[in-house]
Amino acid sequence: MTGYVALTFDDGPDPGSTAALVSVLRGAGARATLFPIGRNARTYPRLLRSARNAGMWVGNHTWSHPNLTRLTPPRVRAELRRTQSVLGGTPRLFRPPYGRTTPEIHDIATRLGLIEVLWDIDSRDWAGAGADEIVAAAARLTDGQVLLLHERCPATLAALPRILDDLRARGLRPGRICPETRRAIAG
Repeated sequence: MTGYVALTFDDGPDPGSTAALVSVLRGAGARATLFPIGRNARTYPRLLRSARNAGMWVGNHTWSHPNLTRLTPPRVRAELRRTQSVLGGTPRLFRPPYGRTTPEIHDIATRLGLIEVLWDIDSRDWAGAGADEIVAAAARLTDGQVLLLHERCPATLAALPRILDDLRARGLRPGRICPETRRAIAG
């Protein structure tokens, strides 16, 4: 098998994990899509800048990580706009926190020039999955699929070298998310 998968990391940047994450990815010649929280990006701009400089792609994950389905449309717009302004470079991709969305949220994002991206496989690192479980989840990836991971989970960082080795052995490479298809393609 040959193809591409998208490794995505939510909730950064984080001083305890972002630099290490980027180092592992760079060491393997891999890239990933980061979905930072806007207020974290404002607090740690150097971490985000270094990730971008290392070739990582960046999407919008809202300002404060709320459940958008519980917000009014003006608040949803504010969460997305504020994050866009901090991220710079006008990211095109947007991931709603918790994957919770509605057609109205989708429309708001679209009007702001954002494309909503979810995932095919959830590593469940956010729920306390260990490194072996995270590696097993990633082992289910097939060409074009998107994997949900989180920057702040130590087990994710521990699993990442094994995930990258497994992908390479199966002829899969980390790629970017195509805005049109929301599938992984060559970077």
